[in-house]
Amino acid sequence: MSGLWRSVVVPWIPRAILLGLFAFAIFGPLANLLLWAFAEVWYFPHKLPLEWGFDFWRQVFKPRGNAMLSLNNSIIIAIFTVIVSLAIAIPAGYALARRNLPWRSLILIAFLLPQAFPSVAVYINVARIFYGFGLAGTYVGVVLVHTVQGLVFAVWIATAAFSAVDRELEEAARNLGASGLRTFFTITLPLALPGIMASAIFVFLISLDEFTGTFFVGVPDVVTMPLLLFNASMEGNYQIASITSLLLLVPSVGFMLFIERFLKADVLAKVGN
Repeated sequence: MSGLWRSVVVPWIPRAILLGLFAFAIFGPLANLLLWAFAEVWYFPHKLPLEWGFDFWRQVFKPRGNAMLSLNNSIIIAIFTVIVSLAIAIPAGYALARRNLPWRSLILIAFLLPQAFPSVAVYINVARIFYGFGLAGTYVGVVLVHTVQGLVFAVWIATAAFSAVDRELEEAARNLGASGLRTFFTITLPLALPGIMASAIFVFLISLDEFTGTFFVGVPDVVTMPLLLFNASMEGNYQIASITSLLLLVPSVGFMLFIERFLKADVLAKVGN
């Protein structure tokens, strides 16, 4: 019996420990958020909240609270960011995928440049420039900042989506007399639509969670959920911060499941090709 124990059970102990640590790293912070979201009274050295309730949830959703206004601002800004990003990404992605553009790789890399520099330094200068044009503290200025961040994913995924479309289908449509524009709207765009939808969701989530650009360009006139989360955390109101985090988490998880369904491996394989 002892030999069977050593040969079967013992080898699984390190794996179980590693799996437990991995699960704790992922679900531990989420569990802490849930505890704080429903905690009325909780202080050191107690391991669990002393009182539970929904008072802080009522504060978040009360008519005069800033949470719903911030959530509406975040959603509106994210929707317009998606519209502007796709208006640029669809023609850019098609051109990069279907046209023999010079310096194609450099153009794709150029869309990565906003991610290559420290965001604080970039947004401080952007805020200074926007102030000169009257865009600081406006929704338009915040949408433009979010669009710069979102174009990284929008253009790269749109390029991959158009590259994954079989050229022979387009050629067959052209041979049957369809014009280039009709071929694009009836063949190319519908086949690339799942990838474009995935890029739209990525942009929406990036805009929804964007903090730094909104802070430097939008404050104090434009307040979004990440700003409300930051203010609540700085004030030590961990209940409000946790509830806000959970509200931001719900669309993120839902949309990521949607992306996993529609963004297939054959599309991802085309990124950068």
